[in-house]
Amino acid sequence: KFFIAATLALGMATTMQAANATTTDELLQYCKGEGNTNMTCQIYGQAVYDTYLATRNSKTAPSKICIKQPAPSRLQVVDEFIAWVNANPASGKKPAAETMLKFLEGVFPCAK
Repeated sequence: KFFIAATLALGMATTMQAANATTTDELLQYCKGEGNTNMTCQIYGQAVYDTYLATRNSKTAPSKICIKQPAPSRLQVVDEFIAWVNANPASGKKPAAETMLKFLEGVFPCAK
């Protein structure tokens, strides 16, 4: 019984998290802001990229995002993200992390 209850609780928590995911439109409002709200956007983007680096298995999944050094400033990347989202309005209702990864793949592709 414990196992079943634990499984149901985990499933419910996962569903609730997915339902509460930040949308691209919500993130865009932070990105367009100034001061602390813009910093929230910068940190969110950095966290998505850091998570991508930490969780991607380099042996089984080829890199899709390759940022050349010196890297552009976070402010430059935020400006590019705003322009990219405005050019791709269908991404507005999608989870922000998914959109951020797609943006980064397009702006910082790896050499083939």
